[in-house]
Amino acid sequence: VIMTTLHSGGKFGDSGYTISGGLHGVGLSVVSALSSQLNIEVARDGKLYSQDYEKGKPVTELRVCGSVDYTGTKVVFSPDPLIFEEIEFSVEVIGQRLREISFLNRGIRAVLNDERTGQKREYYHTGGIKDYVAFLNKNREVLTPHIIHFEAQREETVVEAAIQYNNAYSENIYSYANNIHTQEGGTHEVGFKTALTRVINDYAKRSGMLKEGEENLAGEDIREGMTAIIAVLVREPQFEGQTKTKLGNSYVRSLVENVVSEHLTDYLNENPAIAKKIIEKSLASRRAREAARKARELTRRKSALEISTLPGKLADCSEKDPALCELYIVEGDSAGGSAKQGRDRRYQAILPLRGKILNVEKSRLDRILSNEEIRSLITAIGTGIGEDFDISKARYNKILTMTDADVDGSHIKVLLLTFFYRFMKPLIENGYVYIGQPPLYRLSRGSEDYYFYRDQEMQSFLAQQENKKFRVQRYKGLGEMNPEQLWETTMNPDRRTILQVTIDDAIRADQIFSDLMGERVEPRKEFIQENARLVVNLDV
Repeated sequence: VIMTTLHSGGKFGDSGYTISGGLHGVGLSVVSALSSQLNIEVARDGKLYSQDYEKGKPVTELRVCGSVDYTGTKVVFSPDPLIFEEIEFSVEVIGQRLREISFLNRGIRAVLNDERTGQKREYYHTGGIKDYVAFLNKNREVLTPHIIHFEAQREETVVEAAIQYNNAYSENIYSYANNIHTQEGGTHEVGFKTALTRVINDYAKRSGMLKEGEENLAGEDIREGMTAIIAVLVREPQFEGQTKTKLGNSYVRSLVENVVSEHLTDYLNENPAIAKKIIEKSLASRRAREAARKARELTRRKSALEISTLPGKLADCSEKDPALCELYIVEGDSAGGSAKQGRDRRYQAILPLRGKILNVEKSRLDRILSNEEIRSLITAIGTGIGEDFDISKARYNKILTMTDADVDGSHIKVLLLTFFYRFMKPLIENGYVYIGQPPLYRLSRGSEDYYFYRDQEMQSFLAQQENKKFRVQRYKGLGEMNPEQLWETTMNPDRRTILQVTIDDAIRADQIFSDLMGERVEPRKEFIQENARLVVNLDV
């Protein structure tokens, strides 16, 4: 029944499991329907049962294959090529999910065996979400040596949390409901943050670190440098939307709030030295936030269409509909000048950057907002940053980085992506951020020019030219192209190549930014050594 009938999953009724992430009980029957072939084996009651299916229909009777002394289920399926145009299993995506499962369910062993490459991975964590936090902080300098951890059950709901502070300036809170990553948060995350803010402020007042009448610490100050996992197991989860990215059960908020308040208060009372470190970091964050307030005001715009406060070096477009507008962030005044001359002024705006922007991974908000290049970026884009971010105020629906094809250009590209990821993440999540791809080579013969974006493309072209002679130019800087060439190769929507920036694995993305742009040298060195073989265009 479960293989062929929708809504027959074990989440319904009390005879199956009590905790489920499913909404409709259709998972296995849908997989069966979308598979050209599927075999299922079930070991129970000392026997091994097996049955075959094709496109959701059984093609054999249920058969007993032998006796066994274990229990479990094995499903082998082949996606139907008539339904799926492209069938490619990503070992990274599957591995990331198995890693999550092993952290969230301590003691479970998950094995990923890629027979295509012979690669085998095993995920096994006896420490559960404590190990998860340690994994996330492994390349960061931790502020608190011990991971704060507690778990409690209230009626039929289980609440578990793990917290550790590091010396960085960004917060990383990952919430889960019934093993599902709730990327948009929900009532459990709200309850966690509310309790955290109240408990830290109460302790700061009792200890005298916050004077009487002094303003409370804001939640964003308290969460600076925090890595936390909050996981709940809920009997009847209510998710907002089909993607299950936000938990909606209203009672979970107060339940989580009470559990976190109780256990965190006890922990701080028993560990005053750690409590002092947390509050000192929060106070430093507040001082930086206050210092940044005036600078932040300079980046706010009264209206998305108002142009009087835009940065002077921005060459804006005439179109006022953001859906039609593009912003090119260009390295250097020279290339910026060519881009301004070569663009389509109706819908393409140009913002030249002078040199490298500040590395926001190593800087607090006050220093970030005092940086002229970053202020120009924020003002031009119009959304604000951090908790003030409002994507509806974006002045452009395409924001493209355009840098030189050398080491400095790549560095600037990473600096920009770090800034967008840390302070304007919804721009990436909503598909607004792109990387421009200027050509690497120009081949000239007579009056004809040919442009190539990859070395392999050029070599393939030359192999077909039967000993014809070409003049080869290797572009390293955008400024080497005149306005017409820049338009034809990099800015013309009909001919250009651009790459959309997406986040497939948020946790891995966070780690890469920390490794590449953080304080510690060793993780950066390891990353370079591991990925050096993947470099295609080497600037030497």
